[in-house]
Amino acid sequence: MTTIKFETLQHVQDEKQLKRYNRMVSKFKNLYNKDPSFICRAPGRVNLIGEHIDYCGYSVLPMAITQDVSIAVRMHNENKINIANVNDYYGKAEVELSSYQVDSSNLSWYHYVLCGHKGICCEEKLSSCVGMELLVDGNVPKAAGMSSSSALVCASGLVTAVANQVPTDRFRLAEVCARCERFIGTQGGGMDQSISFLAEQGKAKIIGFKPLTVEDVQLPNKGVFVVANSRVPSEKAMTSHFNVRVAECKIASQVLAKLLDVDLNKAKKFFDLQKALGANFEQMLDHCEKLLHKEIYQREEICKILEFDDKTFQELYLSKNTTEVSEFKLYERAKHVFGEASRVMEFRSICDLHSTDKSVDKSEFAAAGGDGEESNKILVQLGQLMNDSHRSCSELYECSCTELDRLTEKCREAGALGSRMTGAGWGGCTVSLVRECQLDDFMKKITQEIYSDVSDEDSLAQMLFSTAPSQGAAVYQLA
Repeated sequence: MTTIKFETLQHVQDEKQLKRYNRMVSKFKNLYNKDPSFICRAPGRVNLIGEHIDYCGYSVLPMAITQDVSIAVRMHNENKINIANVNDYYGKAEVELSSYQVDSSNLSWYHYVLCGHKGICCEEKLSSCVGMELLVDGNVPKAAGMSSSSALVCASGLVTAVANQVPTDRFRLAEVCARCERFIGTQGGGMDQSISFLAEQGKAKIIGFKPLTVEDVQLPNKGVFVVANSRVPSEKAMTSHFNVRVAECKIASQVLAKLLDVDLNKAKKFFDLQKALGANFEQMLDHCEKLLHKEIYQREEICKILEFDDKTFQELYLSKNTTEVSEFKLYERAKHVFGEASRVMEFRSICDLHSTDKSVDKSEFAAAGGDGEESNKILVQLGQLMNDSHRSCSELYECSCTELDRLTEKCREAGALGSRMTGAGWGGCTVSLVRECQLDDFMKKITQEIYSDVSDEDSLAQMLFSTAPSQGAAVYQLA
C-alpha cells in the first residue's frame, strides 16, 4: 500500500461519489472548455483519542472518514495555476507559478491549495512545475475539527506530485504535506496528513512519529462512532490558540529537562524527554507534580530557568503569531499530554486484546443485540477513556468550549458510553461511542435535543452522522 496506484472511476463503488465525480467532470468542462485528466482525493478524519499530542511526538489513534476533498486536474504549458471551486461562493484564483506567495496574514481558501503545491515543489526541489487548471470540491464539514483544511492541502500536494511525475509514496507525501501547513502558520504534528494518506477501508490506525509508523487497530464490532457538530467554527489557522499550546509544550519539556539535568537538545519534545529519562507515563506525571508549579509561568521566569535571553527564547519557542505571549501554563499542558498519550496506549491495548483473545466466546455477544457481558465491558472501558480524554482537554489543555462541553454531556445522557471533542478544539465536533443496538435511539435523541431547528435532511447529515474507517488518498485517471 506504500505507493498510490492510479485507478479509474470504475473502481468507485459508492454511487453518490461516482455521481459527484461525474458532476465535477461536467463542471470542469464548462469552466475550462476541456476535460480533466485525473481526479485526486484526500479524506478528512476523526481522531478517536490522542488530542494535541502528535506535535509532542506521541502516537495518535484516528480513522479516515468517507467525506473528502477532491480536485479535478488538467495540465497545460502556461506558467500559472487556475483554481476554481464547485461551490461558486468561494470564487476563483489565478496565480503565476514563478511568483505566487502564501500570505498567512490574509488567508483565503485557495491558499491551502497553494500550500500543498509549494510544499511539493520545494521539498522535491523541482526546478520548474507544470501549469494546471484545477476544480476543487470538498464535503468534509468546514471548520469542524474534521481536518478539512489538511485534506485540501493533501489533495493539492497529491495533485502536484502526479502532475509533475513525483513518486506517490504515501509515507513521503504524508511527511511532506505535514510540513506544508507551516506555510500558512500552523505548527501541527502530522496526524491529519498521515491518516489522510495512510488510511485503509475498515481499519482505524495508530500513527507514530519519528519515524512515521502506522499500525492497524481493530475496533470492537458492537460499537459505533458518531460525530456531532457543535456549530462553533474551529479555525486553528485564524487564531493563536493552537500555536500557543505548541509553544507551551515545547517550553514545558525544556523546563522539565533543565530541572532533571537532561541535555536540552535531547528534550525538544515531551516524547524525547521521556525517552531520555527512560521513564514511564506514571513517572512523567510524577515529575510534573513535583517540578512544575501550578501558577502561570511568566516569560521572565522561564528565561531565568533556562538561562536564555528573551531574544533566544523567542527564536526557539515562539512562532509568528505568538511572539507577544508573555504567560504560559506549563503544569496543565504537561499533565494533559502525558495523560493523553497514556490513554492512547490503553485504548489500543483494549482493542488489540478484544481482537486477538481466542478464549472469548464470540457467540456470547450475539445475544440481546450484541450486549454480551464481555463485549459491553470492552465498550465501557473505551468509553471511559474517551470521557477522561475530554475532561483533560477541557480542564487541563483548555481547548474545549462551552458548546462542546454541553454537547458531550448531552451525548452521554442520550446513551453514549463515551464522548469527547475531536480535532484541535475551541469549537468543531464531538465523537461519541454508542452501542450498535442503541444507535437509532441515540440519533433521535440528539436530533431532538440539539438539532431540532435543522429541517433540511442534507444539512442534518453534515452535522450528525455515524462513521466507520474509510480509505485513504486516491488518484483516478480519466484520460
